[in-house]
Amino acid sequence: MRLSRRDVLKCGALLPIASSALATPLPKSLTINSRLLEVKGKPAKVFGISRPNGEPGLELVYGDDFEVALHNGLAEKTSIHWHGLTPPTSFDGVPGLSAAPLHAGETRRYQFANKRVGTHWMHSHLGLQEQQLLAAPLIVRETTRPVFDEQEHVVMLHDFTFRDSAEILRELQGGGGGHAMHMAGMTMSADIAFDAILANDRTLDDPAVVRVDKGGTLRLRLINAAAATNLWVDLGGLKGQLIAVDGNAVKPVSVSRFPLAMAQRADVRITLPNESGAWTVMFQCEGATLRGGIILKSGDGAIAKISDQGEEGAAIGLAFESMLRVPYELKRAKISQREMVVLTGGEDGYQWGFNGKPMMHDVLFRVKQGTGVELTMRNNTAMAHPMHLHGHYFQVTAINGKAFEGALRDTVLIPPGEKVCVAFDADNPGNWAFHCHHLYHMNSGMMAAMAYEGVI
Repeated sequence: MRLSRRDVLKCGALLPIASSALATPLPKSLTINSRLLEVKGKPAKVFGISRPNGEPGLELVYGDDFEVALHNGLAEKTSIHWHGLTPPTSFDGVPGLSAAPLHAGETRRYQFANKRVGTHWMHSHLGLQEQQLLAAPLIVRETTRPVFDEQEHVVMLHDFTFRDSAEILRELQGGGGGHAMHMAGMTMSADIAFDAILANDRTLDDPAVVRVDKGGTLRLRLINAAAATNLWVDLGGLKGQLIAVDGNAVKPVSVSRFPLAMAQRADVRITLPNESGAWTVMFQCEGATLRGGIILKSGDGAIAKISDQGEEGAAIGLAFESMLRVPYELKRAKISQREMVVLTGGEDGYQWGFNGKPMMHDVLFRVKQGTGVELTMRNNTAMAHPMHLHGHYFQVTAINGKAFEGALRDTVLIPPGEKVCVAFDADNPGNWAFHCHHLYHMNSGMMAAMAYEGVI
């Protein structure tokens, strides 16, 4: 069955929209700054990215060029990656590969034709700054007016620690201890003990309360911006329709609980009961008891006190990924190149890498512009790795040798012992980061580059 244009719009798919139908975009000025949070009654200095009105991140409309003046208000250099967009490589924000860092006090202009809609985000790609919450939402809407008469709420998720991230990395590389929990045989992403899971900067001690209409429809745009934590999303007795992942439409899947790996996004449409009530949307850590959440409240629904400790989150596998399908026919280039990458390391000194070698900006493989590429990733380590390719989207085409027409993504989780095959068009020339999105794995060797032929 073929879907109508309106059906695909409901799912958040990428469709061209006449520019004459679009209003003038919001101001595109962003400032990177420091800010203070209170977490569990204690002050914490973190980073942020905000618009002139103080709101975090950026909201755009498809059809407008991406045009941003980004000011670094920190006392240190940084670099911002527009995660989910596919800009020219010079604007991708990866020092050592695509652009120089943004120095303290510097303002830099970014301008390119934006080809993406959906739920995306922006974050630092320098050192360990992402752990200090240097990230923000990046939402590109299909139109200026919602296709549906529905509320919408963006939820930015972080794993938070009061400790210095560099100290945690030294502990991990030294064999563990303290908040670092790495050990032989660990089979999930959880190798660090965090102090809190933040949902829009708040814990379950004082959660954000989202007012919703009785019987109304709510679209949750969920962004897992955690540095080192995969999450389970639990809708707390409600049921929803998963309509998009990583900004791309999927055939709607009925969900009440589903996984969300580091760097992934999910759009869920929920129809609320036609009565007063309060429902907690929970975000449970994989491999740990820590959790965060938000409250959906209609009418005079009573809000109960909820602990940030629950049952330990189960390991996330690939069963849910194997259910996802695109709702329209993808036109991909014929596959003319096949690559196999083995994810390795983790045993000695917390060194991670590819094909048995720790890397950092080294070219792992080259592609030819205009061709179709099939990339198979096999995880030979004891931990899960959310693998992200910059500048491109790939379709998940096989899991452990079983072929299917899966979701269109920019980040896919590879659990221990599993093999995932993806396919993409080599249509954006340059040098592109290819890495695990677990921040501490990436900074310990699980980062490389995919380069186009003829690009130095």
